[in-house]
Amino acid sequence: MLHVLFRLGCTILFLVLISCKQKSDEMGHVNKFGKAAVYAELYRPQFHFSPQEKWMNDPNGLLYNDGVYHLFYQYYPDDIVWGPMHWGHATSKDMLHWEHKPIALFPDGHGLIFSGSAVLDSKNTSGFGTAENPPMVAIFTYHNMEKEKAGGSDYQTQGIAYSLDNGDTWVKYDGNPVIGNTDFKDFRDPKVFWNDKANKWTMLLVAGDHLQIWESEDLKNWNKLSEFGKNQGAHGGVWECPDLFPLKVAGTEEVKWVLLISINPGAPNAGSGTQYFIGDFDGTTFTSDQTENRWIDWGTDNYAGVTYNNTPNDERIFIGWMSNWEYARDTPTTPWRSAMTLPRTLSLKKTGETYELINYPLEAFQTLLNPIVHKDIKVAALQQESIPFTHYNQADVSFTTEARQFQLTFKNKLLETLVLILDGDEKQFTLDRSKSGKVDFQENFAKNAQLMPVPNLPEGEFEVRIFMDWSSVELFINGGQYVMTAQLFPNEPYTDLTIANTGKTELLLRDFEVNQVKRVW
Repeated sequence: MLHVLFRLGCTILFLVLISCKQKSDEMGHVNKFGKAAVYAELYRPQFHFSPQEKWMNDPNGLLYNDGVYHLFYQYYPDDIVWGPMHWGHATSKDMLHWEHKPIALFPDGHGLIFSGSAVLDSKNTSGFGTAENPPMVAIFTYHNMEKEKAGGSDYQTQGIAYSLDNGDTWVKYDGNPVIGNTDFKDFRDPKVFWNDKANKWTMLLVAGDHLQIWESEDLKNWNKLSEFGKNQGAHGGVWECPDLFPLKVAGTEEVKWVLLISINPGAPNAGSGTQYFIGDFDGTTFTSDQTENRWIDWGTDNYAGVTYNNTPNDERIFIGWMSNWEYARDTPTTPWRSAMTLPRTLSLKKTGETYELINYPLEAFQTLLNPIVHKDIKVAALQQESIPFTHYNQADVSFTTEARQFQLTFKNKLLETLVLILDGDEKQFTLDRSKSGKVDFQENFAKNAQLMPVPNLPEGEFEVRIFMDWSSVELFINGGQYVMTAQLFPNEPYTDLTIANTGKTELLLRDFEVNQVKRVW
């Protein structure tokens, strides 16, 4: 008997040791980027939001309530390519670290759950809650696949749902859809906000090539008020994901209204992009005398971005989907696909007679930075200097300069490169990812260099700041006056930055910094 017990005990001990070794091996596993296996697959973003697995696209329902920032998003839980849309859900208390939550909204008999927004109905106008426990209300587009296949134009309508437990569970309104549709194949993406001018709810909807503005007293019954944009702005594709909000012009008491409209295709560097208009809103109608097309981001990978409702101190926080419909289904990641941009603060400034929308990473990101290099760099005319670092694909690089002619080249041991060029003579910035790593998964991913005009740089010093994660780069020039966002898929981390002076006088980069960015997962 003792012999049997001894053998049983040894067997149990052996199994325990094997289990511990397996766990140790799992924790000790590293990928090509040298990171532990937890949330660290090849190309997994380390300080951007990405789903645990499967497909993600547009941010939805951005809302702050009771100390929590809610991020809902278009989600397909069964594959890493686009499929029947749900609303995924994540929350954060600091906009840095995210907690994944259960799926919030599932398709039903009215259709799939496409993009939309969410509000805190603090006055309980909907009657879904109480004065003591006001509801969160989600407003979204239903997309009926059967009606679409039948060839009609009535397959996109608007529905609502409510939550009484700060977004943990949702109940769909039994009177859905709250706005029907018989006229438009593309009739979607409701953005709702409380309109102080009218003391009612305002809804923005896009209808093919233009914006519609609606109003309601209770979030259930809606009336159309006005339209905008049939003859203004870029029209190379379908309008999507509208947003409208006031901003005070920096240094003044003047207030202007900003309208965001995403468009696909038709962006300046092909595929998807987000344009903006600056104008006025009288409570029913938006007007703008803007004649040129303006873009919140000139890179290829910032789309469908919208802003948070109900933020503390009325801060205007923007998040975009960091991809492009030209190749979103083909990017070489698994078991997830897609990430969001860094959350950015939006502001408005006036340069001469021109209003410009500024977007820049939240101040909170400073807490993630671990300083590695800090010095002034001088490079003689037509010369270059290299700055080695073990992992530029998890870094923040910044400096200030008066120079107008320089080239920055990030490179790894495989000689894969990301090239950034400022050409002051042409007043143009170039982002070239043609040799950045994996680029052949789709023919248009790196077909052309991305170009951004920079006509209004200040005469003196300006800042250049570059956030690079494992599969993305976000470039901010002059505090977010000019911005580019692009995906990258290098086969190894970039470990060298070459600074080339392409001008005829000495290049000075003041306060050149390299900061390692701490992972948030």
